[in-house]
Parts: sequence; structure tokens; C-alpha cells
Amino acid sequence: MSIEVEKLIHTSQSEFQKIEVMDTKTYGRMLCLDGIIQLTERDEFSYQEMLAFVSLCSHSNPKTVCVIGGGDGAILSRLVMHPGIEKIFLCELDIGVINAAKEYFPQFNRGFDDPRVTVITSDGAKFLADHENFFDVVITDSSDPIGPADSLFSVGYFKIVHKALTDNGISVSQGECMWLHLDLISKLAGKCKETFNHVEYGSISIPTYPCGQIGMLVCSKGQSPKKPLVRVDEILSKEDLDSLRYYTTELHSGCFVLPKFIASVFQ
Repeated sequence: MSIEVEKLIHTSQSEFQKIEVMDTKTYGRMLCLDGIIQLTERDEFSYQEMLAFVSLCSHSNPKTVCVIGGGDGAILSRLVMHPGIEKIFLCELDIGVINAAKEYFPQFNRGFDDPRVTVITSDGAKFLADHENFFDVVITDSSDPIGPADSLFSVGYFKIVHKALTDNGISVSQGECMWLHLDLISKLAGKCKETFNHVEYGSISIPTYPCGQIGMLVCSKGQSPKKPLVRVDEILSKEDLDSLRYYTTELHSGCFVLPKFIASVFQ
């Protein structure tokens, strides 16, 4: 797809990647890393809401949550809507992403400003390895498996995530596009099934990602994540519930209904 850019408002080269923020004609403000779209104001809510609330609603009582990556703060701003969470750790490798997001995407600063949130600039795998049996939920909001995010798609990484989770813990990770990365998805799912009780792939519609689709790999040490253990309307305030534009309790289950060519991987 092509997006008409009206103005480049920020560009910088961090230790890890090129960071750009642009104003576009039809998709609002857009964040790119190494030239790859990470989010736009027009459609970011679909991906962010699904990773946040599929994970939270698949756990009966999440108290401690970790986000690996996610330096733009978009998922973080959804997690803090849950009043029952006691601690949230955001572990982002690149402080440059956090700084750019805080300045150019202030709508997500609610997450950074919440007193339950601790921001750590570190390698995500190393951070998790130091916190065994600690997190109820781990969300891996990574870019594509090239450059800094490559290690977050390894079998070894998911073994670290498993150890970092408490009993009945939930892992939700950016799961790539089923039209382009079926081999990668199949390989990771197969290996994760050796460790987790349940491994599923949920599909998300988002126009500015390749093929207009992205997935999430959902791994559970407890019950199947296909049916929410808690309804979102039982958790959020009316104001926050009304602010959601994509996630619903019905879509929580519906996102796991897949085309035959990928559903067979998860049977």
C-alpha cells in the first residue's frame, strides 16, 4: 500500500534503528522504524486493543504484567485501564522510541504516567530471564523478525517467557502475517506446544500492516485462551469501555476462527 506523507516531523538514528514520525494525509500521525510502519493513528487501535485485552481477559486475575517492546506506549495505555493490575513493567530496548512517542503521540502518555508502571531500557529476554515465575501476563510487542527484534522470535525466547510466567500465566506475542510467514508461525507454534498447555493464533485486521492482517501467538500455561475467563465489561470503567473501538468479548473468541490452511497448524 502507499500512504501520502504531508510532513516529516521527526527523524533520528538511535543506537539500534532509524526512528521517523510523519503526518500523513489519510492515516494521521505515523511511526516508522527503519522505514517500516509501526503504527498510525487511524488503525493502531485494532492491534493494540487485541494484544492487551486478549491477554488480560484470558487470565482470571492478572496482577503483574510485562510488556517487551511496545516503546510507543500504545499497548501500555490500554493495560492501565485494568484497575486490578498492581505492577506493569515496560521493557524497551531503544529509549529513542520511548522519547519520540512521548513527544509526538501524547495520547498514549496515560500509560507512562501511571504510578504502577516501571519503564526499563534493557534487552527483553535478559530481563525476563531474571524474573522467573514472576509475571501473570507477558506481552511481546515486537517489530518484524529482523534487526533488534530478531531474537524475540526464537524458540529460546519463548522458553524464557514460559519460565517467567506464573502458574496459569499468559503470553501474547506479535505473531506475524499468516499470508507471508506461515513457515515461521508453524515452526514457533510447534515448539511452543512442547512447553505450553495451549498455543493459539488470533487474527487481527489492520490496513497498514502487510496484507492488511497481523496475528498474535497466544500461549497459556493454564486454560485455553479461546474463551475469555473475564468479560471486558466486568473490568473497565464505562468511560474506558466506551473508548474501545475493536476488541469485544465476542471478537475475543472469534479471532481464533481461522482459515483452513492455518487452522491445521493449531489442531
